[in-house]
Formats: sequence, C-alpha cells, structure tokens
Amino acid sequence: MDGIRGYISIREASCRRGVSERRVNRNCVAGRIPGASRFGRSWAIPEDAKKPSDPRKADTNRMSRR
Repeated sequence: MDGIRGYISIREASCRRGVSERRVNRNCVAGRIPGASRFGRSWAIPEDAKKPSDPRKADTNRMSRR
C-alpha cells in the first residue's frame, strides 16, 4: 500500500502486532479495527490503530474459582 500516507497494509499490521495476516483480516471484516477501509481486495489500516483485544481469551478477573 505504498502511496497512502498514514495507513499500513494487513501484512505490515500483522508484523507489527505479532499476529497472522488472517487474524488482522478477520478483525478488519468484523469492524474491530477503527478506521480500517477496504480498497478493492485490500485493507488500509491507520498506522495509529490500536490492537484489539482477543475475544477468545476470557477475562481472568471475572472467572470464579471453586
């Protein structure tokens, strides 16, 4: 995505965040990355977008132990 200032590609976002490209793509599709825009078959992700929390992981503070 050279040429679009202030935005990065899914590949760049996955490298910066340490997750797979597929995970970043799924977050974009689900609307979990604010400001992500679709251009044809590609996504443009704002450079300053925060990494969304992983919904698969439970909040350990809320879990009760028996």
